[in-house]
Amino acid sequence: MPTNTFAVKLVALDGVCKTMRSIFLCWLAAGMAAVAAASQPNIVLILVDDLGYYDLGCNGADLHETPHIDRFANTGVRFTTACAMSLCTPTRATLLTGKHAARLRMTTWAEKAAEGSPKDRKLLEGESFSELAHSHTTIAKYLHDAGYLTAIVGKWHLGDANHYPETHGFDVNIGGTQWGAPVTYFWPYSGMRQFPYGRQLCYVPHLEFGKPGEYLTDRLTDEALRILDRAQGRPFFLYFAHYAVHVPIEIPPDDMRHFEAKLHPGLRHRNPAYAAMLKNLDDNVGRVLEYLRQRGLDQNTIVIFAGDNGGYIGSYKGAPVTNNAPLRSGKGALYEGGIRVPLLIRWPGVTTAGAVCNEPVVLTDLFPTLLHAAGLSPAADAVDGEDLTPLLKNPAARLDRDALFFHHPHYYYPRSDGAMTPSSAIRARDWKLLEFFEDNRIELYNLSQDPGEQHDLAGQMPAQTAELRQRLHAWRESIGAALPKPNLDYKPSEQKPEKPIRKSDSKE
Repeated sequence: MPTNTFAVKLVALDGVCKTMRSIFLCWLAAGMAAVAAASQPNIVLILVDDLGYYDLGCNGADLHETPHIDRFANTGVRFTTACAMSLCTPTRATLLTGKHAARLRMTTWAEKAAEGSPKDRKLLEGESFSELAHSHTTIAKYLHDAGYLTAIVGKWHLGDANHYPETHGFDVNIGGTQWGAPVTYFWPYSGMRQFPYGRQLCYVPHLEFGKPGEYLTDRLTDEALRILDRAQGRPFFLYFAHYAVHVPIEIPPDDMRHFEAKLHPGLRHRNPAYAAMLKNLDDNVGRVLEYLRQRGLDQNTIVIFAGDNGGYIGSYKGAPVTNNAPLRSGKGALYEGGIRVPLLIRWPGVTTAGAVCNEPVVLTDLFPTLLHAAGLSPAADAVDGEDLTPLLKNPAARLDRDALFFHHPHYYYPRSDGAMTPSSAIRARDWKLLEFFEDNRIELYNLSQDPGEQHDLAGQMPAQTAELRQRLHAWRESIGAALPKPNLDYKPSEQKPEKPIRKSDSKE
């Protein structure tokens, strides 16, 4: 064989080898990418506004009907002692960042933080920011940078347009604004609302081309399913933050008649409009779960369902909205009725169907849990939540943490309820201590024996009280919690009667 012919064949063979090697490397890379994609679970986080712990059928509701949510609870872990902050903005901030609301200094709802402290009360409230600073990295930003499609549908309530979801790692924002509640649940979801600085047109954005009678919870679900359709194999994080079941309590009259017929003496829940609103929410949660099942996504999707604070026990149009009994008080208070929330988690391959976990947890814990699920680690800055994965694998396990802390240095409605004055609280296993700043009152409860917080043991157990109070003070100092201050201009004779909350008033 001539030398030049042999050389040509060697060159050709080398080219074939390179081609084969290139094909193999591409195949290997594609396989590794497929494995990586499979290891990145999709995440659907459904957060409901003002949903009390006992509002769900699976948690013991009487008038209410939540069959889809109840069935979902039986497919994963149901937490019996999950807590949130006592108001919506603080919970949303801590959930998305993993940092305690007091560390973030976001301890009241956004509009109230912007308005500042009332001047006719005994104390000037602790400082609270109305916007989530960009120096805090959200779970959406971590997931976005890891290749996830990140979307929020519904309530934002963490700042103005300069701090909207798009500036915090979300690719898609449908419905998220600085406002905390819709003026109406019926299209076009807009209207005038009175604020201290004047009347303002409020609206829910990106819901154009609706029609009269269209209902907000239904429409938001339509939009959420469209987003999932567009993921097209890319891992997704859907933060579905419903405006329901926050006031205004509105529902088509036909939907309410079923619950009007169910009313009878002895029921704890007695608002048929609220019950119908909750049933509509349940139907829409069922739509999302069925969508995931039909498209084969349910086996690689973590689904979380939670409330953002305790149920609202005030009245709307003369009727109490809900009842948190046997828990004490409601939204805005640090008693259990204000901070105990539903929490249901299904993580295929990790959770066991029908499991119940009694370990005290807080929604701040979702941040490190979801980062862990996605194979990510938070930056070196402080994270106050704990990874719940050990509890999801074994609901009988215990976390190393033995205390949860709550801080609400603000007034809330109604003024006649002493629970709604500035306060802090610590829960250390079965023991819970509350400190009220107006009169330095201390209350101590054993929640295992007294979940309704009716029997104050502070006077009977001075050593336990002193220890928990010292721990609460040390915690507040360690995170730089803002405290209320004496109002030197306060005159008791100037205190005005509490006005009822009207539909047109600023809402949290």
